[in-house]
Amino acid sequence: MSSKISIKGNKPLFGEVNISGAKNAALAIIPAAVLVDGVCRLENIPNIVDVMVQLEIVRGMGAGVRFLNPTTVEIDSRHIALNNPPFELMRKLRASYYLMGVLLSRFNKAEVAMPGGCDFGGVRPIDLHIKGFETLGAKVSLKEGGFVCLKAENGLKGRNIFLDVVSVGATMNIMLAATLAEGQTIIENAAKEPHIVDLANFLNSMGARVMGAGTDVIKIHGVPCLHGGTYSIIPDQIEAGTYMAAVTATGGSLLIKNIIPRHLECISAKLVEMGAEVEYFDDSVRVTRSGPLHKTNIKTLPYPGFPTDMQPQLAVPLCLVEDGASVITEGVWDSRYRYVDELRKMGADIHVDGKVAVINGVGHLTGAPVKASDLRAGAAMIIAGLAAEGETTVEGIIHIERGYEDIVGKFKAVGARIEYIEEGYGEMRDIV
Repeated sequence: MSSKISIKGNKPLFGEVNISGAKNAALAIIPAAVLVDGVCRLENIPNIVDVMVQLEIVRGMGAGVRFLNPTTVEIDSRHIALNNPPFELMRKLRASYYLMGVLLSRFNKAEVAMPGGCDFGGVRPIDLHIKGFETLGAKVSLKEGGFVCLKAENGLKGRNIFLDVVSVGATMNIMLAATLAEGQTIIENAAKEPHIVDLANFLNSMGARVMGAGTDVIKIHGVPCLHGGTYSIIPDQIEAGTYMAAVTATGGSLLIKNIIPRHLECISAKLVEMGAEVEYFDDSVRVTRSGPLHKTNIKTLPYPGFPTDMQPQLAVPLCLVEDGASVITEGVWDSRYRYVDELRKMGADIHVDGKVAVINGVGHLTGAPVKASDLRAGAAMIIAGLAAEGETTVEGIIHIERGYEDIVGKFKAVGARIEYIEEGYGEMRDIV
């Protein structure tokens, strides 16, 4: 039986929050370790469901996986063979598609299940990934049962690849495929997110030659092999932003620690427009909100624009505005407003037309039973419960556990009245 979270809201937050390792970086770096002919030690690993599933996938392929402490895992791929990744685990996780690029790069062929992950009410194709693989010399076909078959009989060859649309997943997958390919690969119109830079830094620390990550042109000079080493994953930009949004909604003051300040600038700018105060330090940020909230407009864009993964969380404080209407325009996914019906149960006044949501501030929300429809929508439901008057119960929290480490414990530590009300999933570390 799925757990629920119970929240008694309308209480400001005070204290400190430590941010865990970046989910989106870890989910690419773990399969990237399969490229390494040696042992990788990954530090600052977040203890979340998606990461545990990704580790179980590479373990199922023959890699040695063991935790040295709660945030450090060792992956030994020296004796890995070309085993098809576990079908059921692949279907649980969209980021499992990175095994396509990894296996093509190391073995010149792969057969993997179509990936799973969050459903935003629209199609999330992998056509740009396939275009990249085919340009590098792979033949790609679909097999009955939901499998993608990839084969490069003569090995992968470096080529110039232009992405028609900026795509984080395609950029990273092509980087992985090109790492051991012959010659130079150039990715144009590449995505620039922090976790792309982190993947490139990981690969380079293991002997790869990746240049330009963080710009729209990435060059990869193929190398014969990668060696082992130790690498620490960057802090999670979206987890940090979620706690920043929470204290903006509830009021109070939080010191959010273990962050990279420049990764949060686009989020901070909107919170300041909404009435929060943001003070940066070397590796932390303090967010304070004591006055009224103000309306603002948000448009999600590829990095360094405002991240789509923060859109639901910031919708919540916009519901609490008392001086008018705010507009959110979703510029990345076709539809990401499934959480709106849940906020309406709590008294929100939101009207959606395609990619645009108009939020009329109602001043306050009222607790209600709500459901998490996806990872970031689940975070928004928790923020809404923390700010609302009365009690809120959140169902579907497996979505939240996919991307947030100990979210209940972290909010409790800063004064939130939040708890599990049914038996949970337990310590996910046990599966590896």
